[in-house]
Amino acid sequence: MVPHGPSVDLDARRASPNGATPRCGHLDACEPVPPGSAVCRECTAAGTEWADLVACLSCGWVACSDDSPERHAYAHYEETDHPVARALRPGPVWNWCYVHRRPV
Repeated sequence: MVPHGPSVDLDARRASPNGATPRCGHLDACEPVPPGSAVCRECTAAGTEWADLVACLSCGWVACSDDSPERHAYAHYEETDHPVARALRPGPVWNWCYVHRRPV
């Protein structure tokens, strides 16, 4: 311990696997549901483009991400209060908690 230094909480239950961010209870409470589509149906119907797609882990709804002009995934969160979405792109698994407004 460093005298007069910052205090550090070493409670491992509160740390995420990377050790940097507190765990998210919303993610822990999810029973992931498979994605229900391979497109943002709202963007497809309107003829608009999306940057990335995410799937709601509560119901499987697929929508365009916040990087997309229409932000349908965020609209889904506002309508349903489903807190966590998972990115649908190749590479590492990436989840976003809308309640905490951060990756989880």
